[in-house]
Amino acid sequence: MSTTSRTIAVRSRIAAVGALAVAGALVLTGCGDQTKKDDGGGSPSASSGGGAASAPLHDKLPKQIQDQGVIKVGSDIAYAPVEFTDKSGKTAGIDPDIGAALGKQLGVKVQFDNGTFDSLVTGLRAKRYDILMSAMTDTKDRQNGVENGKKVGAGVDFVDYYSAGVSIYTQKGKTQGISGWNDLCGKTIVVERGTVSEDLSKAEAKKCPAGKTVKIQSFDTDQQAQVRLKSGGADAGSSDSPIAAYAVKTSGGGNDFQLVGKTVQAAPYGIAVTKGDTQLTTAIQQALNNIIKDGEYQKILRKWGAQDGAITSAKINGGS
Repeated sequence: MSTTSRTIAVRSRIAAVGALAVAGALVLTGCGDQTKKDDGGGSPSASSGGGAASAPLHDKLPKQIQDQGVIKVGSDIAYAPVEFTDKSGKTAGIDPDIGAALGKQLGVKVQFDNGTFDSLVTGLRAKRYDILMSAMTDTKDRQNGVENGKKVGAGVDFVDYYSAGVSIYTQKGKTQGISGWNDLCGKTIVVERGTVSEDLSKAEAKKCPAGKTVKIQSFDTDQQAQVRLKSGGADAGSSDSPIAAYAVKTSGGGNDFQLVGKTVQAAPYGIAVTKGDTQLTTAIQQALNNIIKDGEYQKILRKWGAQDGAITSAKINGGS
């Protein structure tokens, strides 16, 4: 939702944010199976946007995107409430709503395509997507194409649009003595693969005494990790703060999980753009600043109970 990590995305997919309200809303119009993972064919999950003639920033876009009339967005659509598939099978959440608002400013449709989080940057490099919106934390490693301390490819540029952190949660009433990261030695934690939560868990495991390490179970989606914890297959889970808060509030009617300890690693979520694509990066930054200025951005965050993570202006590569 913080490297392939959402720390480094900190989806962390990260940064401090309050508990999130249960709300479902379809922001994007379009058709297609929105729960299906992108198989490389670019099957759309949802789309939205406005007419080019009335859009203030259409001419700021690269000619190719003006001509195609759509911005293809790579996203792991299984990270409620940032992006998820609602009960009607449509793509909903904070990112799709913000994407739709940006589309109106830019005069193009915004089409969300589903893929696993740890494959999204690869898909951007392969030009499968134009941008990524997936609760991805803006980090220096991601900007520079570094994963696990090694250069793996071209980095990305980020337009920062939200602030979140990383939280730990347990089964309700079964904290197992866990009140923070330093209590995880000898325990089992579930996380989404490629996230900052996974990175933090690995870092904590290195601090543990011999024979009492942190056992880490990594899954393709955060939902899978939650199911494992709910079934008693682990002692704790970790996600970006808005996702953890949403799970605590909604899973089992609020009876499955509880938050433990403090939120850590506050950092910005960023819209990822191919490194050096200055024209598209600047156009998105201007569109985001427009919806911040006209109040649409704040309206979207209030809808999802996520206003605590609001920013006041869109920075490029502001993550550390």
